[in-house]
Amino acid sequence: MTDYDLMCRQFESLSEGVDWDITVLSNAAALILDSLSEINWAGFYLMKEGKLLLGPFQGKPACTVIEVGKGVCGTAIAENKTQIVKNVHEFPGHIACDSASNSEIVVPVHAAGTLYGVLDIDSPKLERFSEEDREGLEAFVRILESVIK
Repeated sequence: MTDYDLMCRQFESLSEGVDWDITVLSNAAALILDSLSEINWAGFYLMKEGKLLLGPFQGKPACTVIEVGKGVCGTAIAENKTQIVKNVHEFPGHIACDSASNSEIVVPVHAAGTLYGVLDIDSPKLERFSEEDREGLEAFVRILESVIK
């Protein structure tokens, strides 16, 4: 069980006084990978010219461009809603960057009133992500949204 309150406090401390989004996002991805058990990838896809482009992450190399509405990340952007996928192999149109991934959670990120991108986390374990994870990661993203430009 993850202590999301502690992870959020650590993230607030790491982000204090930092005014470069890449630094904030990089530390966020590293903190998530270090804090959560049974995950194999944590990072961000950022909106640019109507598409999601790979941003700072921790894990194996990843897909670089995702169309809005495609895969779990593109669906999260299109619906502006957190996606929890218990088994990615059953998700229509899933984009497999790492064949070891079996479940995924994706949380939309906003900045300046618009969709900025998504936080994407993968796990090799089926049904890894719960309602508690959704709530904890959405709280984490709210902190991130208060820091990024």
